[in-house]
Amino acid sequence: MIGVYVPGRSVLHRLPAGLKFLLLAASIIVMTFVVRTPVAAGIAIGVSTAMFVVAWVPLRVVWMQVRGVVWMLAALFVFQLIITDWQRAVVVCSILLASASLAAVVTLTTRTADILDALMRAMSPLARVGVRVDLVAMAFALTIRSIPLIAEVFTQVDEARRARGLRPGPRILFAPVILATLQTADGFADTLAARGLD
Repeated sequence: MIGVYVPGRSVLHRLPAGLKFLLLAASIIVMTFVVRTPVAAGIAIGVSTAMFVVAWVPLRVVWMQVRGVVWMLAALFVFQLIITDWQRAVVVCSILLASASLAAVVTLTTRTADILDALMRAMSPLARVGVRVDLVAMAFALTIRSIPLIAEVFTQVDEARRARGLRPGPRILFAPVILATLQTADGFADTLAARGLD
């Protein structure tokens, strides 16, 4: 659920990144313990949806953030129906959807640089025991940057497959994506080594 920052002047945009992450963690913990009925699940979904409205995030962007989770939750809902009952299935899927939605709100309203700054501040006590906080933050930054790159490579490979009229399959889709990902990682490693970062 790594979102693309949506510029804005909402209350959520103005909150410090560290506070947003603390509120996100607290909200997920509270939902896990409080949401026990379908009514409470509906309230949790309503509150998480309201956060998108408060942040003035366009509906198209919201759908792009949650569509992948919706398909996964549909499968999970069926699984929960088989092993438990419909009420438990609604509660479990609603908590997961609300949690993913709140995480998306945080990433959509927070610049990557602010996220990394908050991360470095949170890890600053570890610097006293010899942990290179700057390298850990750089690893997170590279990870965040790599996710859209890998998604773009996957899209290009799928388009090439369709152009050739090939059927989707693990060898046709995943092998080129894995090779391209490894080449990207090698490029990152060479760049970091050239700048003296081990």
